[in-house]
Amino acid sequence: MKLLKQITQHSHNFLWGEDLGTAPMLRRWFLLPLRTLYAVGRDIGEGQITLRAMSLVYTTLLSLVPLLALAFSVLKGFGVQNQVRPALLALLAPLGEQGVEITDQVIGFVNNIQVGVLGALGLGLLIYTVITLLQKIEHAFNFVWRVKSARPLSQRFSQYLSVLMIGPLLIFSAMGVTAAFFGSSTVQGLIAIEPLGALVKLVAALLPFLLVIAGFTFVYVLMPNTRVRLGSALVGASVAGVLWQTLGWSLAAFIAGSTRYTAIYAGFAIVIFSMIWLYLNWLIVLVGASIACYHQYPALLATPRREFRLSNRVKEKIALLIATFIGRNYYTNAPAWSLESLAGRLGVPVITVESVIMAIQRAGYITETADVPPRYLPARSFETITVKELLDTLRSAEEEPGLNAEILPHEAEVEILLARLDEAADASLRGRSLRDLAMASVPPPTEKRAAAHEGVSD
Repeated sequence: MKLLKQITQHSHNFLWGEDLGTAPMLRRWFLLPLRTLYAVGRDIGEGQITLRAMSLVYTTLLSLVPLLALAFSVLKGFGVQNQVRPALLALLAPLGEQGVEITDQVIGFVNNIQVGVLGALGLGLLIYTVITLLQKIEHAFNFVWRVKSARPLSQRFSQYLSVLMIGPLLIFSAMGVTAAFFGSSTVQGLIAIEPLGALVKLVAALLPFLLVIAGFTFVYVLMPNTRVRLGSALVGASVAGVLWQTLGWSLAAFIAGSTRYTAIYAGFAIVIFSMIWLYLNWLIVLVGASIACYHQYPALLATPRREFRLSNRVKEKIALLIATFIGRNYYTNAPAWSLESLAGRLGVPVITVESVIMAIQRAGYITETADVPPRYLPARSFETITVKELLDTLRSAEEEPGLNAEILPHEAEVEILLARLDEAADASLRGRSLRDLAMASVPPPTEKRAAAHEGVSD
């Protein structure tokens, strides 16, 4: 037991005992993948990612036929509806003959749905079922990216409809163009010429894999309610694509040798295998999103814990810096700050900034614009808000109504001490406002500029 404890302690010190910001480059390149692997394994082990993957399986089963029905209606308008069955067959290929059976049943259900005769209520329920799936996906991605706020309802509706209308068209059109390209006589002629033939065959073999990565990248950039860099999305999509392809081969081999399970479960085997397949696919999607998140915000890998625990001192400094940046840009007519730009300026994860921003916003000191993404401006003049008020807001931001300082026992000496601390803070800050703080480092206008300003005022 003692030896195991020592090994665990040494492993912990090796992995987390060094600040990556000051570590040599080679050591940083070595530790970052290890920390990412640990973080992803920790997230899976804690159960939230697996729970959300299971939830998405249930929602997918309810939404699959309506989703394909809407996609089929859109594709039918462009004459590429015949690509639906091959795409579904390719997706369910690891299930073998059972995948073909599921495909035929789903296509049969889709063909039986006549969107034109559903009526307004039926069409509304059809769209609602599909939007529920997309909303669940967004919530799962927001959890992975530590985003606490969902998209506004109007923005959510417009973006989801864009995905429903444009996404299937792009995917199936790309598949159709690819099939037509490799089936053309020119390409067939090139295949007969070596070594061009081997190169074309290699490209044809890699193309489905590249299309999967492109699809994952598109989802990772679009679905979370935060700005995802393309490079980070591509890293997560590449890992997810490799896992997805590997999973397909493994599951196909497992199902091919699982005649015993088929004999036991009989007709239920197809249901069980399809649900396992859906669950593992969603788990891979969320794992890829998690890797993209850690790649974009390596600061999240500074601690073995998933959530950052901010001390009061750190919260106060972040709040003062945020007020300074927002106020300075506002009073100097510079572009307003967004959540992502503030996180980048501070060099901390978005979730850290968001928790402080929400506390300041609830207090009515700042407000967000209607831009996408929203930007932050003073909700009222910073001249009327003191630094002491901001710090007091941070001190009481996470207090619960049933457990706050007022309901705790009152001891005379403790109350006197707390009152003296408040008086000392007031005396030290001397009523300094947030505008004073924001403009302290801004140089005053030169005499020439001041005269020009007075001339304009006159």
